[in-house]
Amino acid sequence: MNANLRMSCGLLLGAALTACSSTPPKPEAVAHMIQPQRVTEHRGTDDLLTAGLGLDGLRAMAAPAFADPANPTSAELRRRAIWGNWRGIADLSLTGGYGQAYGSVAAVPGREYSALAKVPGAAQPHRVLVQVPDDFDATRRCVVVTASSGSRGIYGAIAVAAPWGLPKGCAVAYTDKGAGTDYFDLDEQKGAREDGTVGELGVDPLAFVPDAPVGAGGVAVKHAHSKDNPEADWGRHVKQAAEFALAALDQAFPQAAPFRFDNTRVIAVGISNGGGAVLRASEEEGEWLDAVVAGEPNILAADAPGARSLYDYTTEAALLMPCALLHLPADTLPQPPLRGQVEPVWTARCAMLKAAGLVGGADAKAQAASAHAQLKANGWTDEALVAGALSVGFDLWRAVAVTYASAYGRYGVAEHPCGFAFSAQNADFPARTASAAERAAWWSDGSGIPPGAGVGIVDTKLAAPDFTLPGLQCLRALQTGTGEDARRVQAGIAQTAARFPRTRRPVVVIHGLDDGLVPPAFSSAPYVEAARAANPDVRYWQVRHAQHFDGFLALPAYGARYVPLLPYVYAALDQVNATLDGSRELPANALINANPRGAGSVELSQLAIPR
Repeated sequence: MNANLRMSCGLLLGAALTACSSTPPKPEAVAHMIQPQRVTEHRGTDDLLTAGLGLDGLRAMAAPAFADPANPTSAELRRRAIWGNWRGIADLSLTGGYGQAYGSVAAVPGREYSALAKVPGAAQPHRVLVQVPDDFDATRRCVVVTASSGSRGIYGAIAVAAPWGLPKGCAVAYTDKGAGTDYFDLDEQKGAREDGTVGELGVDPLAFVPDAPVGAGGVAVKHAHSKDNPEADWGRHVKQAAEFALAALDQAFPQAAPFRFDNTRVIAVGISNGGGAVLRASEEEGEWLDAVVAGEPNILAADAPGARSLYDYTTEAALLMPCALLHLPADTLPQPPLRGQVEPVWTARCAMLKAAGLVGGADAKAQAASAHAQLKANGWTDEALVAGALSVGFDLWRAVAVTYASAYGRYGVAEHPCGFAFSAQNADFPARTASAAERAAWWSDGSGIPPGAGVGIVDTKLAAPDFTLPGLQCLRALQTGTGEDARRVQAGIAQTAARFPRTRRPVVVIHGLDDGLVPPAFSSAPYVEAARAANPDVRYWQVRHAQHFDGFLALPAYGARYVPLLPYVYAALDQVNATLDGSRELPANALINANPRGAGSVELSQLAIPR
């Protein structure tokens, strides 16, 4: 049973909150608090952790159905979003070991508190949500705060934080960190309400309303079109989610209030972009955060040797990697992609790169060797290149580059310097208006970065024979060039650089050495080296045979050769929690020689988790 509750105080920031609280906040204990705007109850067949789906329901190949596809209820949207985000983050395959060797999908009843919040200076809000289990222990107050991986919606870290925190009686606080799936239909002037259902501009409060020119068509995507460069504020998003958790707990347990940072343990955890966000949160002032666990973090350690921005190596990979992969023996690449299908495309890319003067060599073999040598010289390992084949096969490099270029440059709708846009598309790619059913499912089904959920990339530079190459060259020039747009994007990237922690606290950074999307050589390794100068309690776990996407381990070729990363995240949480309890020393640095499952099933002993 779901029940909505509008709070009389609404969304309040800063000192305005004190009018709604009987207990004045202590300095640096409660600040910029946001009151819940919506409260829902989740018990019986609709719990917090899996929306009642359980492991079998999460494993189902078909998404939970909507009774009316054009008008799903908020409960239906929530269940489907939880299903999709679990499957996108965790390996739920029968041989993957989830729920047996590690992890939990046990039903956890409780309540959810949600709101739209703004960090100071932002044009658009980010979503915050807190899951409060019924068995929350007010005598051992704990909050696990997390941020969505990638550009996912508000449930984008549910498989990361909730399986560890909820069964222990901790509240779990989420932020979509200014990205998410609040797409806006420019043709129909409709977007997502706070509950995920579709609302109309001028009639309903919407979670994202773009600044768009009159007559603009297609789809506005919050990460790309907010004009906020949300990555620059990731740390503030996380801290604000933790502050919101305290307000939610005050409301959930008024007899135990006030909940403050000085009487409530706060542990931050995230992976990928969420991992970068929680590391950035450790820079925020005050004694508000007790420990951090960051998996495969997208983090830029400015001026640290080897550090490169996501945009830099993404645009490089988008151009060169399809050609460079031809240099690797066919049997070294897992499937997908299928080598026989993509080899002609990759060969054509080599020829076009040669014509553009970007690689040398008289034939495809020599051109591939040239592209491979460039990537190796720039810090790519063969392990990262092999795992990066997945991002080539799914055109992920281009998708990331298109969205992030717009975000870094703070470009609005119809302003992308390379002419990219987003829209529903026909099978042969011409843009069209979205159907009501497509629009209704964006909030639950989207990943925050098109293509996907019926929204595609509109590339105005498509040209034969290598159709996407002109657009990719334009995107790369925003990294390497000196023009006005290039300087604008580069300035946005500079705003995302880590400043490193200012307070000594346990921090565990975990990274797979085979990560092909966020290679550790460009991200976690230089960050850890630099961050230790500010915080000696930073620890680093490097995991052999782990790549970036646990969700893709359900593919047989990936599951056979790679290990999941989530077990190490959960183990690190156990260990830092015990450290905070005073029952163990800080986790040690570790180079972890994990063993893939091969043709068998994941066993905990294969993972060689540090103890």
